[in-house]
Amino acid sequence: MRDAIDRRFALLAGGALALGGGLLQGGCSRREGRPAARNALRVSVVGKGDGDTELLLRTSKLDNADLPIEYIHFDSGHLVVEALNSGAVDYGGMSEIPPVFAAGTLPHSFRQIAVAHGDVNNQVILVPRGSAIDSLKDLRGKKVGYVRATTSQYFLIRMLQSVGLTWADITPVAMNVADGAAAFSSGRLDAWAIYGFPIQRAMATEGARILKTALGFLSGNYIVTAHVDALADPAKSALIARYLRQTKLAYAWAAAHQDQWAQVVAQAIGVPLAHVQDQFRRKSDSYTLRPVTAAAIASQQAVADVFASAKLIPKAVDVQPLWDNRFNRTIEGKA
Repeated sequence: MRDAIDRRFALLAGGALALGGGLLQGGCSRREGRPAARNALRVSVVGKGDGDTELLLRTSKLDNADLPIEYIHFDSGHLVVEALNSGAVDYGGMSEIPPVFAAGTLPHSFRQIAVAHGDVNNQVILVPRGSAIDSLKDLRGKKVGYVRATTSQYFLIRMLQSVGLTWADITPVAMNVADGAAAFSSGRLDAWAIYGFPIQRAMATEGARILKTALGFLSGNYIVTAHVDALADPAKSALIARYLRQTKLAYAWAAAHQDQWAQVVAQAIGVPLAHVQDQFRRKSDSYTLRPVTAAAIASQQAVADVFASAKLIPKAVDVQPLWDNRFNRTIEGKA
């Protein structure tokens, strides 16, 4: 059993993407599969379940003992951005959205080095059992929970736009994942825009219903980032390249062993296997690791433009400077 030392990041200045340094109280926990080497690569993992790369590498037997990794788990990607900007992690994964908020508000100390392309059907708007809400239009005037600066805020905006509604037509409630789960369970939310294992848990234990998945609203691109100091350090940079190779192989293993992987995920998140199997059957795509491309950059720029037009970030953002393609040959198997 892994030790879990709960350490949480405080959201400073009303949720601005900043940290004063070090691990503060907020939303992460540190788990180490083996004693961390002095120069271990500090890797973030967001959430649990299908996207948990620590669990995946261990299950696929690709968690090499000679690859010194220290895993730190987070509830959402904007906390990973905070950790990167504070120097608390070297390597992190997140959606396209948190870097947009960081670029729009703060100096940033990371670069985006790869794309993990995956499922978007496990990002949804949930409604409680017995809810009269049957369509996106029915969200007008309703209290809808979401996680700020994440995919849930972005796809909620786009879903509203798709039926002629705006942010002002609902009562949006920004909450972290744990608070959102509690509010949804207690009936304090009419709907909840959320991602990952809380969906299966709410469906399994509370009879929640999926109103709409994010298919058609999200690109499926999840960003792989690295701290600029880690990129500048030859030893850390070499570890990043090795970890990218292992992750690519692990994604391929999961795609080829969906039944076995579903059993592991179900046990890890504590829901009936049938719910995870159902989610796997509905996948829009299995995870694959992809290089930095013009299409990936354009996809994130479109996301940034949506937030800027909705006036949810202070100014328009150019995402191009965030990207670094130095590992493209590694990801393509050419180095």
